[in-house]
Amino acid sequence: MLRLMLLRHAKSDWTADAPSDFERPLNGRGRAAAPIVGAHMRRHGLEPDRILCSPALRTRQTLDLILPHVGAAAPLDMPPALYDDGDLDYLEVIRALGGDARCLLVVGHNPATQETALELSGRGEERLLHTIAGKYPTAGLAVIDIDIDDWRSLKRGDGHLVAVALPRHLNEASELSAIGPAD
Repeated sequence: MLRLMLLRHAKSDWTADAPSDFERPLNGRGRAAAPIVGAHMRRHGLEPDRILCSPALRTRQTLDLILPHVGAAAPLDMPPALYDDGDLDYLEVIRALGGDARCLLVVGHNPATQETALELSGRGEERLLHTIAGKYPTAGLAVIDIDIDDWRSLKRGDGHLVAVALPRHLNEASELSAIGPAD
């Protein structure tokens, strides 16, 4: 059993004088939300043993704010495809770079994060599936368990969406789903 955690970057600052989209930073709301998601991950034992993060500034800043909560010991890759292919899905990147991780965290962008979660989640509670189908907000986290032993064999529909964490719900101390450890 493998576990995939798909995290969309926290809220970015569209008013920042960034030279490009790639260099757009987080805004105040994003800098506040990311540690809340990180603390939630810690509470539920969601500690990745490998991380794939888009090299864009806003995803790196999101990860920097989460790492103190989930530990910084996991190997980290920043494949350009997580930014360049941001309008596609991330399945090929996960297959290629998941390695021997049992719990993989991917920090990326929409619509790719949402599309990947939907494409993989063949099963799950209807309300969770509905939540990510409707909108995948910034700093949203989907946790998907997949009954495979090797990321290279990952296929659409193989996963079971076990949890969704949205910062606005975490702020209200009400979570959409309890999360248990991966088998």
